[in-house]
Amino acid sequence: MTCPSLLRYRPAAAEFFGDVSHARHLRRGVALFQARLRRDDIIAQFGRFVLVGGSSTAVYGLLFISLGALGYLPAHLIATVASSILANEMHRRLTFRAEERVNWLNAQLEAGGVALVGLLATSAALGWLNSSAGSAHVILQISLVAAITAAIGIMRFVALRWIFRPTELSPAR
Repeated sequence: MTCPSLLRYRPAAAEFFGDVSHARHLRRGVALFQARLRRDDIIAQFGRFVLVGGSSTAVYGLLFISLGALGYLPAHLIATVASSILANEMHRRLTFRAEERVNWLNAQLEAGGVALVGLLATSAALGWLNSSAGSAHVILQISLVAAITAAIGIMRFVALRWIFRPTELSPAR
């Protein structure tokens, strides 16, 4: 006699990942998302901006935790400068595809000015948190910096997209 549970047998992969058709839909969705991000309109640029911002925030978090023995303020300053330089370069090359229009130094100066506003705001917020809450948990500190950085990031996107955009030369007459 056959075991009744064997009559309902499903491959192990299906137990973990569900029906294979779902995997096809997922792959198709990822491919559509990637194709959307490759475009050059404002929505694609903002999507790339968010991805770059998220990855540079992760770098910030890793550096902040790694340098925690220095104290929250030195760790914050070093992590912010390093992650901002990385983000500025990634925005220049990936988000706005401006490596031929804007050199490295100009990108650092333009975006670095906006990042300086973020550094001052996050430093003040961290100082307030640590003075009012004593020794705040590192996750709370990183969350505070991430929230302020997201707000400043919107201003940064606007500045990089419209304010610091290279002006195009008018055609000669």
